[in-house]
Amino acid sequence: MLKTAFSWDWVFNGHLSSLSSLPAAERSQRETPLQSKRATVEAWLTREASTLQKYRLDLAEQHQKTLALLRKQQTLILDEELIQWKRRQQLAGNGGQHEGGLDILQSWCEKLADLIWQNRQQIRRCEHLTQQLPLPGPMEELLRKLNADITDVISALVTSTFIIEKQPPQVLKTQTKFAATVRLLVGGKLNVHMSPPQVKAAIVSEQQAKALVKNESTNSESSGEILNNNCVMEYHQATGTLSAHFRNMSLKRIKRSDRRGAESVTEEKFTILFESQFSVGGNELGFHVKTMSLPVVVIVHGSQDNNATATVLWDNAFAEPGRVPFVVPDKVKWPQICEALDMKYKAEMHTTRGLTEENLVFLAQKAFTSSSNNPEDYHNMTVSWAQFNRENLPGRSFTFWQWFDGVVELMKKHLKPHWNDGAILGFVNKQQAQDMLMSKPNGTFLLRFSDSEIGGITIAWRLVWNLLPYTTKDFSIRSLADRISDLNHLVYLYPDRPKDEVFAKYYTPPLSKAVDGYVKPEIKQVVPDGDNILDTDAEFELDYPMDVARHVEELLRRPAVNQWSTPSSAGLQSPPVSYVHFKGTANIF
Repeated sequence: MLKTAFSWDWVFNGHLSSLSSLPAAERSQRETPLQSKRATVEAWLTREASTLQKYRLDLAEQHQKTLALLRKQQTLILDEELIQWKRRQQLAGNGGQHEGGLDILQSWCEKLADLIWQNRQQIRRCEHLTQQLPLPGPMEELLRKLNADITDVISALVTSTFIIEKQPPQVLKTQTKFAATVRLLVGGKLNVHMSPPQVKAAIVSEQQAKALVKNESTNSESSGEILNNNCVMEYHQATGTLSAHFRNMSLKRIKRSDRRGAESVTEEKFTILFESQFSVGGNELGFHVKTMSLPVVVIVHGSQDNNATATVLWDNAFAEPGRVPFVVPDKVKWPQICEALDMKYKAEMHTTRGLTEENLVFLAQKAFTSSSNNPEDYHNMTVSWAQFNRENLPGRSFTFWQWFDGVVELMKKHLKPHWNDGAILGFVNKQQAQDMLMSKPNGTFLLRFSDSEIGGITIAWRLVWNLLPYTTKDFSIRSLADRISDLNHLVYLYPDRPKDEVFAKYYTPPLSKAVDGYVKPEIKQVVPDGDNILDTDAEFELDYPMDVARHVEELLRRPAVNQWSTPSSAGLQSPPVSYVHFKGTANIF
């Protein structure tokens, strides 16, 4: 419009100049209408410029309103939905419900990216038009700010949607392959997939993670060496996803920090940092994106797995939103512990039958060295990390978590069907077992977890006896159902279920008859008869315990010449080393 005004002004000036050679009277006669016409045009141009400026300001105002709506929608998606998804992913590390819903989140992010990008292009077009036809006023500065603001919005969307779809294992053993997957939720938009970027993985310490969150400069050296740590993102046309699948990473070495106080190596947390660089919109905007995994604990031996898992469980369960990496509360309420333990138990057992209120009371008694049977007594009590997995239980050589984890390992490897059948009470102490059985007929028995041994389960029955706990090693030789079948003393599973009704479907089928003159091996356990097996002090312990299964295993390790030194019986030759026929006594206390 200013060009138009300039053109008109040039025309008028030209006409006026051409009149300079005319006589004064004629010149004055002709100048008057020209000046009038000039004033009319200038007034029209002023009105049009004012109208255009108003339209520009109105459009900028609409862009501001749209930007506010886009920000609101982005906050809903990134700060609520995506954060909730990440929290579900974190709890899934403890066995919580699988996070799911990522494809829906991606569709929201992509639609939002389209809207933001279109608005950004409109704002940039307005800037270009304003530069072509500048008008007095704040328009240029206003558009500059709008462009900067909407660029910040698209930048936040891109950087926040670079996420870890599949977390690396949180207990990470050196020299062991592991996998992870990162994904860009807006990768199918903004032309990022046209030139798939490369992603690099590195392991960093907790201190380095804190510096990264604060955008502070940090030591460029990682805290270890990861093999196969580079991967190019791939675009999957069918699903519209842009992701990088790290399939064969391996932690070659780890560099540990100086530990604080009583902190052990299995309490030290690291994270896997994933980084990438790419441009969007045809190289219009460049990005350097980073995302960190959930905290990982690095171990070098399987024996450290138990304690490392405790660190991970505590972090996943009790980490607070927006925390500084990787700060967690030192103490939490007992009901929170119950929720975490129940979640872990059901996940490891792949069952919906979790821990009952009675089970949780038993665990509370163990954690707090209490005798109260009232659940309400524990609701406001707190458990510290030290109580959970740093300090041993009173009179024991293991922690609360180590005992609980031992139970979980035993159950998931050997006794899961019996737990699902309701055959195992488990979380009952010796005195409770005695009280429960005393009112029942002789031969009534129950199964409870050992208080004195990690990963042990024992049979207690009326009169009352308690078998020395069975462990995973024992059940790898002979199953629980077969061991119960062997003991004729056991008649009713507490409170009154015939044992065969509960366990018969798990009994090993009877051995076939002898073939080629050989008797097939058979392992059974028996309890010695006689009055001397009961302790006179009513502690319900038996002297000289012997576990048949363990004894047989020891015999099998001996040279054949020593194993079969007794004469053959029933007119049959002694079986060779590969066949064993043995009956003995059971472990009892």
